[in-house]
Amino acid sequence: MLVGSFFVSDHPSVRISADAVAKVARLARLDVTPDDIARLTSQLDGMLEHFADIDALDLADVEPMTQPYPLVNVMRDDVVAPSLDRDEVLAAAPAAEDGRFRVPPIIGLEG
Repeated sequence: MLVGSFFVSDHPSVRISADAVAKVARLARLDVTPDDIARLTSQLDGMLEHFADIDALDLADVEPMTQPYPLVNVMRDDVVAPSLDRDEVLAAAPAAEDGRFRVPPIIGLEG
């Protein structure tokens, strides 16, 4: 049976089939053995069972949040400081144009 993008077996305790694991492994170009597929199927089924347990929780009174801890910006202030001379740095570059480094648009192309 197809549920979302996962093939699920008809057995009630199995949420993902070995065929689905093999298909995903093939699409990801992973070289897996039949033993790997059996192990991964079991592990993924355990994860899906855990997710089902989480889905069954009554969270109606829980306020949604994006971060459990208050975040503080740890970056320093942007302060202008003495630096290298632009013309001197650009003179050492392989190519410069309009006060900036000139680089090829794609690595490997001459430009």
